[in-house]
Amino acid sequence: MSLASDRLLRRLEWQVVRKLDGRLQGANRTVWHGAGIDFTDLRTYTSEDDVRHIDWNVTARMDETFVRQYTEERDLTAWLVLDRSASMRGGVGPGKDAVLGDLAICLARLLSQNGNRVGAVFYDNHFQRVIHPKTGRTQALRIAHELDRTDAGPTRGSTTDLAGMLRTVAGAARRRSLVFVLSDFIGEAGWERALGQLAYRHEVVVVRLVDPAELDLPDVGLVVVEDAETGEQILVDTSDPLLRRRLAAEVDARESALTETMRQARVTAHRITTDADLLRALVEMVQDSHRRRP
Repeated sequence: MSLASDRLLRRLEWQVVRKLDGRLQGANRTVWHGAGIDFTDLRTYTSEDDVRHIDWNVTARMDETFVRQYTEERDLTAWLVLDRSASMRGGVGPGKDAVLGDLAICLARLLSQNGNRVGAVFYDNHFQRVIHPKTGRTQALRIAHELDRTDAGPTRGSTTDLAGMLRTVAGAARRRSLVFVLSDFIGEAGWERALGQLAYRHEVVVVRLVDPAELDLPDVGLVVVEDAETGEQILVDTSDPLLRRRLAAEVDARESALTETMRQARVTAHRITTDADLLRALVEMVQDSHRRRP
C-alpha cells in the first residue's frame, strides 16, 4: 500500500470518521443496517413496508396482506460501486471524483468496523476492478490505494454503460448485501431495469454526486462547453436568458425523472454536491437510514 493512501485514510479517519462515530453513538454494530435473510415472523402490512417482503401465500389464505420479518445477519456485507468514468472529472473546486474518493474511504472505514465485510467495484467502460469483501482497516486502505492508482475517466469516446456497472456488482455480490452506488448517473439510457434487478436482491443506497454547475449554469458569458465523456465541444452563451430558461427546465425534468426512477426501484437515494460538507452529508445519510428502519 502506498504512503499517500495511508496518509489519506488517516486524514479522513481524523476529520470525518471519528467525528461521525462521536455524533452517532449507540448499541448498533454499524451506523448502517443491512437486511438479514433469516425469516422469523409474519405481521400485517403497512404502507411503509417493502412490497418485496409480502408473503403472497399467507395473504391469499387470510384475505389480509402480511409481510415476512427477518433477523439481521451477524455480519454485514457491503459493496461500494464506484463510477470512475470521464464525467466524474472536472468541475468547480473539488471534482466529483475527489468527493467520490473521500466518501468511499469514509464509508469503507465506517462499514468495516466491528467485523463487517466491505468490497468494492471500480468501473468505467474500459476498466473494471472488483475487490472482494474483507474486514478491517486494511481493506479500507486497499480501497484507498486502488482509488489513488486508478484515475477517473482514463479514456473518452463513449458514454458510460451504467447498466453494465450495475450488472457487474450484481454478478460479484453472491450473498444479500448492502450496496452503495456512488455515481453521477450520467451515461447511456436504459439502466433502470438493471437498478431494479439489483434492488430486488440487495439493499441499495444510491449516492448521486453532482457539480453545482450542473444544476445552475453560472452566467459567465461565452464559454466552450465540453462533453467529458465524448469530448464533443460547443460554444455556449451562458448569459442568454432563453438558453438559461431552457437548461433550467431540462435540469428540473432530469431531476424529477431520476427521483421517480429511484422511487420505483425502491432504493434509498441521496444527492451530494461537490461543495457540500462531507461530515454533514454522512450524518444526514445515516439519520435517513435510521428513519427508514422499521
